[in-house]
Amino acid sequence: MIELINRPLVRLTLIGLVALVVQTTLLADLEFDGIALQIMLALSIGAGISGGSERGALAGFMFGLMFDLVLSSPLGLTALVYGLVGFLAGYANSLAVANPWWLNALIGAGGSAAATFAYPVVATWVGVDGWLTTRVIEVAIVVALANALVVPLAALVMRWGLVIKRRARLAPPPEIFA
Repeated sequence: MIELINRPLVRLTLIGLVALVVQTTLLADLEFDGIALQIMLALSIGAGISGGSERGALAGFMFGLMFDLVLSSPLGLTALVYGLVGFLAGYANSLAVANPWWLNALIGAGGSAAATFAYPVVATWVGVDGWLTTRVIEVAIVVALANALVVPLAALVMRWGLVIKRRARLAPPPEIFA
């Protein structure tokens, strides 16, 4: 049983299901000017920060697909955007030598704003009209500020979820020794 729980896919599924319940129940009621906070997006960015580009894309796609199953948007739209943002968060984090908490917050804010802008653009691209309005700017600002606070904590949760050991996280990249 312990071996099963120590697999990253099982841990990501458990984290995703708990986050989905919180997103669709608690955060749906706690709105700021009609804007719901996006914890699933914060976890996708946290996965990219903690595990790198590939793991961030995998976790983002997985969380986005879970979220797509309860939304009325086209299936795969959220998965595409969250996977891309998870990849970009991992890439942006890999460019830095040090990994302070404020950099995680900055990457979280930027990634959240980018995802909030990308979502209606991709929706319009696939044929869903009416999502690309000027309100997207207000939504992007609120979601970016909220996720700037949440992403450093989400990165810690995703470090557990992706089974990243402390020693592997602190090891220098192999390019340094080449």
